[in-house]
Amino acid sequence: MTEPAENNYIKGIVEALLFTSEKTVVLEQIKDIIDGVDSAQVKEAIGTLQKEYAERKSGVTIMEIAGGYQMLSNPEYAMYVKKFYHTRHKEKFSKPALETLAIIAYKQPVSRLDIELIRGVNCDGVMVHLLAKELIKIVGRKEVPGRPYIYGTTKQFLEYFGLKSLDDLPKLEDFSSLQEASAQPVDSQENQAVAQEADAQTAVSSQQNTVEQTAQPENPPAA
Repeated sequence: MTEPAENNYIKGIVEALLFTSEKTVVLEQIKDIIDGVDSAQVKEAIGTLQKEYAERKSGVTIMEIAGGYQMLSNPEYAMYVKKFYHTRHKEKFSKPALETLAIIAYKQPVSRLDIELIRGVNCDGVMVHLLAKELIKIVGRKEVPGRPYIYGTTKQFLEYFGLKSLDDLPKLEDFSSLQEASAQPVDSQENQAVAQEADAQTAVSSQQNTVEQTAQPENPPAA
């Protein structure tokens, strides 16, 4: 059965919008642009495009990220894209930044002092860097004397790591060192926290490596 011309046109508009956008696009944004179309029709068009790309092993794919949709290069062809663009990729985090981000991601909301107790070092500079990158944000104050700020991750964090939500973070239970830490007695809560932080760092680092395989090149060729 031939697909109605109207559906093909809607699908073409959606495809064009996703192709030209450098950030995730939510259903409401697309619906507001196309007169007389509801969210269900937009979602159906996206689903059709995803199926078509998968069936013909297209060089691009549409992923649901941070509550929206984004067109990315197909991870199956990542090695060729990297070779063509001389292995250009997203910024790599320093070890201290990755450790701090992992703690915030898995323990949020968390204060700077809590982070420093786990890491054992001052993290002022790292926190400033992550705030400037808009990967973390202040989400409130801790109900203790002095009422220090507490921090959480942002939508940009989800976009950077290619996550639909925080529920998609790798489970700490999947990492062996945490399982070993829980199976053996520990001398103090600090020791256990360090073990958990190491697994958190491994999980976030793993997610960073995964999303770099699906990321588009910085300057994709014009259509």
